[in-house]
Amino acid sequence: MSSMSYHNLSKLEASTIDHHDPPPSLGAVSSFHHPVPTPEGKLKEDAMTNKAAQNFVTSVYDAKVAGLCRCVTVTWLKNLMSHTLNILVENPFGEDHYTCKIDLKTWQFWGRKGLKSFKVDGKRVDVFWDFRAAKFSSSPEPSSNYYVAVVSDEEVVLLLGDQKNEAFKRTKSRPSLVDAVLVHKKEAVFGKKCFCSRTILGPGKREHDIVIETSLSGPSDPEMRINMDGIQLVHVMNLHWRFRGNESVMVGDKSVQIFWDVHDWLYTEPNLGQGIFIFKPGLLESEVGGNRSGRNLCDEDSGGGTEFCHLLCAWKIE
Repeated sequence: MSSMSYHNLSKLEASTIDHHDPPPSLGAVSSFHHPVPTPEGKLKEDAMTNKAAQNFVTSVYDAKVAGLCRCVTVTWLKNLMSHTLNILVENPFGEDHYTCKIDLKTWQFWGRKGLKSFKVDGKRVDVFWDFRAAKFSSSPEPSSNYYVAVVSDEEVVLLLGDQKNEAFKRTKSRPSLVDAVLVHKKEAVFGKKCFCSRTILGPGKREHDIVIETSLSGPSDPEMRINMDGIQLVHVMNLHWRFRGNESVMVGDKSVQIFWDVHDWLYTEPNLGQGIFIFKPGLLESEVGGNRSGRNLCDEDSGGGTEFCHLLCAWKIE
């Protein structure tokens, strides 16, 4: 294992590790594409008194919408006041991006199935959804029994959920000739000693279960384990000295980079610190003999590629 090399990371990854931004505040539902600054005091207050409310999962896809390949940002947000799905379609020629917001915390049963339409470059885009039988765990994103379909030019350009047949039947649209590709995922998870998530390791790959286990108090030195699909991939002893690092591991026949920075778990006030974890397919630069060619798709300015990156913000609750 080598110590964390920040030059291996993109601007988005490095900035996240350096600044340790708390989860978005209640007023920042639509700010995931362009974060809105929040006063430091307000951030600390939110982190201490309303942490459980700041639960979000943001996924960025490359998809063909209204005739152009664009970034489509999908954010699931759950707090004490609301539970929403926000879809943002990039306008590559300006800052006025196209958005659609769906309320999942509606009291009416019929409201859990619906359709919304909006214009992208003058062309109609439809969003169909059905959450009537959706199952949720601790994540604001459903785990099963739902669909969200984005339709443009009579094609389903982005399809979320496991009820794919139902989605195609309802939309009466054909699959897109250009498959949507998930290129980046960022989420916040919460726990005392254990943090759980799901990730993929490439386009079209199956999901993997991630479990991060910690032991930070007691007579023994603090330690951490990172497991995937029940198999231990990383075991870090004496976190006081190794709170930042990275390793390349094998998951099946695929090499995966794992970066971590848990400094704030150990050296900040209780309930104010988060651990940062990054999961990326491929080898570390030091293992391939220098800088790799191609775009770094965890860089918010790159886009248009196929490599996947998952950034996990783990908030420890005392």
